[in-house]
Amino acid sequence: MFRLASLWLALTAAGIASADEVHVAVAANFTAPMKEIAAAFERESGHKVLTTIGATGKFYAQIKNGAPFQVLLAADDDTPARLEREGSAAPGTRFTYAIGKLVLWSPQAGLVDQHGAVLGQGTFTHLAIANPKLAPYGAAAMQTLDKLGLQQRLAPRLVQGDSIAQAHQFVVSGAAPLGFVAMSQVMDGGKLQSGSAWVVPSAMYAPIRQDALLLAAGRDKPAALAFLRHLRGEPARALIRAYGYAL
Repeated sequence: MFRLASLWLALTAAGIASADEVHVAVAANFTAPMKEIAAAFERESGHKVLTTIGATGKFYAQIKNGAPFQVLLAADDDTPARLEREGSAAPGTRFTYAIGKLVLWSPQAGLVDQHGAVLGQGTFTHLAIANPKLAPYGAAAMQTLDKLGLQQRLAPRLVQGDSIAQAHQFVVSGAAPLGFVAMSQVMDGGKLQSGSAWVVPSAMYAPIRQDALLLAAGRDKPAALAFLRHLRGEPARALIRAYGYAL
């Protein structure tokens, strides 16, 4: 926090905090709140936000291969910490911007009960999840199935998307009747938008701490620093809570 504030003060003191662009790599689960946060930031700052949506694991590889992202909003805390250790980010700028929640969801009303018992009943053809090797929400889904003793039994029915956005799309399209998705994808103001859902108890999977990080490409960019300051402000935090995340 101190490091981030110091960088911002140095840039503003130098008189170079004029309108600019910030390129943000955004974890797929954060797509909806990011749209609103970016719009508010652009109105208030005059800066332009360029967003790329995807899986955190893929972002890591792209950053290591020279992708020009200036800020990373990851779906976990391990990837940003690793990038920081490896010198691919500005030290001392990492912080948790949201804590994600996992939901088993179906657009079909009544299919998913409030305790997730449908998973053990096996009355479905496919179950969508995000790739657990690339997406933290996918890893959380596998941990949940393991806790329930259903991982091996349901393995033949799993349909994996590269990101949580693709897993959600599998369910929306009907390729899978239900799937593990992020709460932010199906909840609005704490209420289910449609269908049926089970909010998975947090004790069933490792906390999905989602960290933000100033990457090396954004180290001297006023817009990147300003965006991270905006993300920590109360208006952005209130919006993040409204999409079902914890803080």
